[in-house]
Formats: sequence, structure tokens, C-alpha cells
Amino acid sequence: MINFAKKKIIITGATGGIGNELVKKFISLKGDVLATGTNEEKLENLKKNYPSIEILKFDISKHSEIESFIEQAHTKLKGLDILVNNAGITLDNLSLRMKNDEWQKVIDINLSSAFYICKYALKKMLKNKFGRIINITSIVGHTGNIGQANYTASKAGMIAMSKSLATEYARKNITINCVSPGFIQTNMTDQINEEVKKSLMSRIPMNKLGNGEDVSNSVAFLASDAASYITGETIHVNGGMYMA
Repeated sequence: MINFAKKKIIITGATGGIGNELVKKFISLKGDVLATGTNEEKLENLKKNYPSIEILKFDISKHSEIESFIEQAHTKLKGLDILVNNAGITLDNLSLRMKNDEWQKVIDINLSSAFYICKYALKKMLKNKFGRIINITSIVGHTGNIGQANYTASKAGMIAMSKSLATEYARKNITINCVSPGFIQTNMTDQINEEVKKSLMSRIPMNKLGNGEDVSNSVAFLASDAASYITGETIHVNGGMYMA
């Protein structure tokens, strides 16, 4: 059985649907978790639900402060073994209508911030001679999607970045992989009307939405010793909607 006892874990974007499931999964497997996000109230609620976790409010778009954030997280956890980059945003628009700042903000947060977080986390992992990084991407980073040129580019970029980092650090006992969710049931998908949801599910061979635990199970596997010989890979969690 997978066990993360004494492993120090940072989870970004921890207050959303998938983020919450990630926290729940690693806590259930005895990990020491630091959850981060921008919403202080949601972080406090997370702490109430999982009293053993550490919380740290941080806006990952502040690139100049990311090194300091990793230092603070490392101090709170007394180490760093596993990083899950889950934070991200969408600002959808058709390409000809997409404002420059809509493009740039999504790239800055979803891709550039993830790179800088990896960069400074890797410094800690190199000293520790161990590390696991799992980057949460998206099915649309492989397929493209109307109105999401910025988001799809950021997620495709994250996949390529992860492969490069995996190659650089493979000999250092550090693995870097991705988990690529399809359509996952969250509060956001609960708002979709039934006709749209029915149309959506008709495109999924399993004919159902995934859930947060489907994603967290894959992340936990990649962070575990069972996946120690896997690096630079992407696990697709999409019910067969996209098959690499």
C-alpha cells in the first residue's frame, strides 16, 4: 500500500475541487501537506477539515516572490519531497477577440509560475537527493479547444517543460511527470445545464464525468515508490476521450 509517512508535500491550487481531493488523498496516505492558494477563507476551511495540514496563502502570479514562498513552505514542512503543481486559471475568448492581457495572464500563471515553482523546489530536492514533481495539465493541452488558445498553449507548454526537466534530473533521483484530466466533476461542472452535459458525455467513451479522486489516485501513484522508474510521462484521466 502507498504510504507517504514523513514525506513533505506542497500542493498549489489546493482550495479548488481537484486541489481539495489532492489534500484529502495525501493526508489519508499519512503525508505532511502544505496547502496553498489565494483565498484565505477557503484555506482556513481546508485547515478545519484537515487539522494536520499547514496552510500558506500565496499568489503564484508574483514571480519575484516564488523563491521566498518555497523557502517559507520548506521551513513550515521542515523539508520538501513532493510538489504538485495544480494551480491554474482560464480566461477564455476566441483568438481574434482575445486581449493581450488575457493571453499573457494565463501563460504567466499556468506555465511561467509552474516553471519557477519547479525551479526553486528542485534546488531543495537536489540537496535532499530525492524528489517527485507532478504537474496537473489538461486534455485540451493535447487536443486544443475553441476559445482556449491561451489555456491550451499553457498546458501543452507544461507537458513539454515537464519532459525537459525530467531529462535534466533523471539521474538525481528526481522524477517529473504530468497528470492530464479530462472533464472532471466539480462545482463548476455542476452548473452546466443537462443538455450540454449530455452532449459532453456523448464524447466520452465511458459516458460519465470523472471525479477528483480519479485524478488524486494517479497523482499519488506518480509520487509513490511504485512509480520510481517513471519520468517525463503523462497519465491521461479522461474516460477514453483522448488516447495518446
